Amino acid sequence: MKDTDIKRLLYTHLLCIFSIILSIFIPSVFLENFSILETHLMWWCIYSVFVTAVNVVLYLVVKPNVFLKEIHYHLSNILKCCIYFLMSCFSFHVIFVLYGAPLIEFVLETFLFAVLLSTFTIIPCLCLLGSNLKAWLRVFRRNGVTSIWENSLQITTISSFVGAWLRAFPIPLDWERPWQVWPISCMLGETFGYVAGLIISPLWICWNRKQLTYNNN
Repeated sequence: MKDTDIKRLLYTHLLCIFSIILSIFIPSVFLENFSILETHLMWWCIYSVFVTAVNVVLYLVVKPNVFLKEIHYHLSNILKCCIYFLMSCFSFHVIFVLYGAPLIEFVLETFLFAVLLSTFTIIPCLCLLGSNLKAWLRVFRRNGVTSIWENSLQITTISSFVGAWLRAFPIPLDWERPWQVWPISCMLGETFGYVAGLIISPLWICWNRKQLTYNNN
């Protein structure tokens, strides 16, 4: 494991965090009465586009081998990636409803929440691993990672899910705060979890670099 690899990972994550900050401030400059809480649907759409675009560009720069294989050898895999992303959005939506989200009311909010969660978890997997589901299963099983990038992918994905789950607890409380409306609290939680994962993963990898070994076979 080289210092340059860790630095590239750290810089990539910092740019991802910067894209989230931009998605908050840039719309407020061009759109009147823009607010994260009051106009949250618009912000979620802008937010997802920002994060997706930055992830694709960054991984294309730092890990171009996956994209070259997808484009030059299996162009149909690009379509597969799009299908996987849409399937994940609908799957998350169904899971949210099964866990108590309103079926009819707030249906658009629930779906956009699912899109945002897919943006944080599925898009990085598609960028790093492509449409190879065997690689996905390998990365998320114990001792299955083969690089610091896959280690980082594990941490950011898990932290996004945990953040969304933890922030669901304040929703039924009678605090009568605007951020308690479904699913704003969970959306903020997954955002905090994603950012926490982006910060923690390079620090954890750097701290444990002597203990980390990777099997590239």
